[in-house]
Amino acid sequence: MPEKPDSTLLLLALLALGPAAAVAQRFDAVDSVIEAGIRRGVYPGAVVVIGRRDTVLHARGYGHYTWSPVSPVPSPDSTLWDLASLTKVVATTSAIMRLVEAGRVELDRPVAAYLPRFTGLDKQRVTVRMLLDHTSGLPSYVEYFRLAPTRDSAVTLLYREPLRRPPGQRAVYSDLNFLLLGLLVEQVSGEPLDRFATREIFVPAGMRETRFRPPRELAPRIAPTARWRGRPVAGVVNDRNAARFGGVAGHAGLFATASDLARYARLWLNGGSLDGRRVLAAETIRMFLTPTDRAATRLLGWERPDPDDRRDTHFGRLVSGAGYGHTGWTGTELWIDPARDLFVVFLTNRSYGARVDRSISRLRAVRGDLADAAVRAVPGACEAVPAPAC
Repeated sequence: MPEKPDSTLLLLALLALGPAAAVAQRFDAVDSVIEAGIRRGVYPGAVVVIGRRDTVLHARGYGHYTWSPVSPVPSPDSTLWDLASLTKVVATTSAIMRLVEAGRVELDRPVAAYLPRFTGLDKQRVTVRMLLDHTSGLPSYVEYFRLAPTRDSAVTLLYREPLRRPPGQRAVYSDLNFLLLGLLVEQVSGEPLDRFATREIFVPAGMRETRFRPPRELAPRIAPTARWRGRPVAGVVNDRNAARFGGVAGHAGLFATASDLARYARLWLNGGSLDGRRVLAAETIRMFLTPTDRAATRLLGWERPDPDDRRDTHFGRLVSGAGYGHTGWTGTELWIDPARDLFVVFLTNRSYGARVDRSISRLRAVRGDLADAAVRAVPGACEAVPAPAC
């Protein structure tokens, strides 16, 4: 059996054909994975951006905004996507980090110290850290949009929600944790989450297209996430609890381009600074990326690969143990691997009229294949953390 050429020799051979041909060939497998998801009916459109701490290596749009071939082709630079739960890390976790740096929030203080209405059995034991790593004991999801007619009444129900498990015991992913964190940012900063995150994170990081509640004039370049009476819905948050909270919530509601998320990923790979400007302290980045014994697959805000089980995971098999990321229900994903100096932004509108059953499960398989293809495509990434499958 012929020996497999290493990535350096392969790259040199491709460069002999010209730089453009070499780059295109290198990412063919990435493109094939994403295009296969479209052919299988998992999502109508997608964008991907792959890069390192100092550069973008591959950026491309695929398919169309809808299943109509005459609808626009998504663009990494201009198409806005409903990020869904990526809001949890990009907006809310980052906002909490700034408040921690300013000494206005302490991770191990009770949530009730900042939100006195958060009361009930054992709730005095729930800390800010437990909201961030999903060990609070709160349920995963409650349909507040059905139970409460207004934002104020939804907030009241959220504060009253009883714990389902003793706090600090184990991690169970919950939207409620980040709804509360959004309220905490609002309470401590004295301003809405969207305004605080924009000033403290998005503007300093050069994320000019990232925002909650995009204005109506931007609708033509927003990928639709649903249909209403047969027409695409774009620019209205898909998450109904976030809609009940007015479109600005700690768990969902943010819109952004893939290029903006690439800047956010580079910010983390660069220890909190970007293009010579410091946005977050390096020590704060390290703090939020330190694992805890009680949450094997959770960091503060982020998810990480299960160290004991790499089967059927959106991280694939090649993202290193230092990797971390997050996904969103509408079909979004961001992951970062500092050991390989690599990030991948992959945004789709899976929630728009998928043509297959169990589209979220099928998307998970696409994400895993994409992760492995990206690691293999980037020269030196496999060598940075050797793995048998690389």
